[in-house]
Amino acid sequence: MNSTTIALVTGANNGLGRETVRRLAGLGWRVFLGARDAERGERAAAELAEVGLDVEFIELDVTSASSVAAAVAAVGERTDHLDVLVNNAAIGGTRAAPPDCVAADFREVFETNVFGVVEVTHTFLPLLRASSHPRIVMVSSGIGSLTLTSDPARPESTVLGLPYPSSKSALNAITSQYARALPDFRVNAVDPGYTATDLNDHTGVQTVAEGTDAVVRLASEGSGGPTGGFFDRRRPVPW
Repeated sequence: MNSTTIALVTGANNGLGRETVRRLAGLGWRVFLGARDAERGERAAAELAEVGLDVEFIELDVTSASSVAAAVAAVGERTDHLDVLVNNAAIGGTRAAPPDCVAADFREVFETNVFGVVEVTHTFLPLLRASSHPRIVMVSSGIGSLTLTSDPARPESTVLGLPYPSSKSALNAITSQYARALPDFRVNAVDPGYTATDLNDHTGVQTVAEGTDAVVRLASEGSGGPTGGFFDRRRPVPW
């Protein structure tokens, strides 16, 4: 019996997603690199495969139900189960101040950061249920924490915005609900920290390796590991 752990990472052609794929594949796992841009996704997967990692590209636009359905069919043709799903795909949206935001500013952000996560998770549940130890990792953010953003002593409180922070707060609630509804799974959210990625024009102070520490740890947890929690690379994060 093949005991290789099989994972899928969304939004993985660059940044935190690509680094997560690289690190999980570096553990000897078989990893599907999901990306909506086929050219960039295939290039990223090929680069990782060239250094001996077991990485395969899967075209996956989390905002398209037909793309998600095609992706699960493609994965299902190559394996009969999925052990780990990392919901990493996200966009930042407008940087307008809260008083200047309008409802339209939320739609694209929530399509990717919230609705896309639900669509992907729901569609891949049959393959995850076929695993003996299914794990789901939601890539959230510290600015989705109501506790941290309400604390003047925390840097998260200095970030003012509506669509992106609220999308991550919603994702945290979704994580908690999935964890309770799927007791045989390990479902957790992670705060990568302020990591240098395209999302922040590479102004972050952490490397992508540091930013993926919590993702890799939660993805690698054993069957007795935590579920329904929110963690950064060092400790639990308050909701």
